[in-house]
Amino acid sequence: MIKNYVFDFGNVLAKFCPDEIAAIYVDNKEDRKKIIDVFFDRLYWDRLDDGTITDDEVKACAKERLPEDLYKVGCMVYDSWIELRTPIPGMQKLVSDIKESGRKVFLISNISKGFVEGYHRSAWIKELFDKFDGLVFSGPLGIVKPNKEIFDYLLDKYNLKAEECIMIDDSPKNIEGAKNAGFEGYIFDGDAEKLRKTLGF
Repeated sequence: MIKNYVFDFGNVLAKFCPDEIAAIYVDNKEDRKKIIDVFFDRLYWDRLDDGTITDDEVKACAKERLPEDLYKVGCMVYDSWIELRTPIPGMQKLVSDIKESGRKVFLISNISKGFVEGYHRSAWIKELFDKFDGLVFSGPLGIVKPNKEIFDYLLDKYNLKAEECIMIDDSPKNIEGAKNAGFEGYIFDGDAEKLRKTLGF
């Protein structure tokens, strides 16, 4: 029986669309693409996720790759990506309903130390995270999904049984990692109502 519902953050609880964030500051599509290609480069973001690079180091690298005008506005985009995240419709209510049913909700997210230090600046994210029974962030931990170790960490830290957990994530490889740790898994496609029906809420 599932007692513990484990959520990813990006594109499960919150939208992550760098172009929408950049569009607030930059009208020109080509300039937006240049900024996104640098500031949101997986070369940096994979290292942010595993805690081996800082936000300041990302900015220092970006400065070497962009002209001064795009670098300055790019820093504004980068500095606001937490506050400008928007919720996936229906997911906040689903988390609340699961919690109110007496079951537990947890989070495992591949995300940076900077996010962990700054997410409280977004009122809706803080309010949502306050509902959770436990939060596991890869950056401070130095372990990322889909490694089995991060799922084992959640189980050990909160004294959970793997067979009583389901992982809800938009990444098939992360779901595979969760299954390797004994979890059930659900690949989220953005449809909160479909997920709700599948989970029985």
